[in-house]
Amino acid sequence: MHPPSVLVFDVNETLVDIDSLAPVFIELFGDERVLREWFAQLVMYSMSATLADRYMKFSTLAQGVLRMVGNIHHVHVSDDDLHRLTVGLLTMPAHPDVTEGLARLRDNGFRLVTLTNSPPNPDGPTALQSAGLADFFEHQLSVDACRAFKPAPAVYRYVCETLGVAPADCMMVAAHVWDTLGAQNVGFSAALIARPGNPPLPVEGLPQPDLVVADMHELTQELLKKRRHN
Repeated sequence: MHPPSVLVFDVNETLVDIDSLAPVFIELFGDERVLREWFAQLVMYSMSATLADRYMKFSTLAQGVLRMVGNIHHVHVSDDDLHRLTVGLLTMPAHPDVTEGLARLRDNGFRLVTLTNSPPNPDGPTALQSAGLADFFEHQLSVDACRAFKPAPAVYRYVCETLGVAPADCMMVAAHVWDTLGAQNVGFSAALIARPGNPPLPVEGLPQPDLVVADMHELTQELLKKRRHN
């Protein structure tokens, strides 16, 4: 693996904890497992919209998918429920391992940026600002600039164009294999943070992440070790 100089972080679930949204789903559906159903559908329909040459903001799609899941479960989803979801998406806390890991990576000379499906928030703090993470990153990039969702190739190339770097200089760090696959498709290396429920996908013919780690502590250790050996 070519040692990366730029680490490109996914945000939702990779850096911030979507399980903090569980109270919304428990109150609505009586079952926090519906959170994972909703998130999986949200990711699927974001990809579907991109393949169909359509685009809408991720937060708008998130609300529509919540209403769809409500129809599946015969649960009424009110405008207030949609508002609670939107606020929750902007105020998710950082995973406990994230702050220390980002600080060590930054202090050891890595360039840190984020690339998220979520749009910028013109009306207040971003999710990264709310989680206390924004100052670690030189850029907070959104697919909104490309009007296509990950893992479309254009969004990863947009990172390189913005930073003036080659794909080989970049490593995508994400908790989702669909994100690492998209980045590897354009020449990034990739690290999978295997958060609970997000293991590698062992399918022959699909590129595997260059690193698979349990958390940010292990990611930092592995990257610093590889840098010393090069």
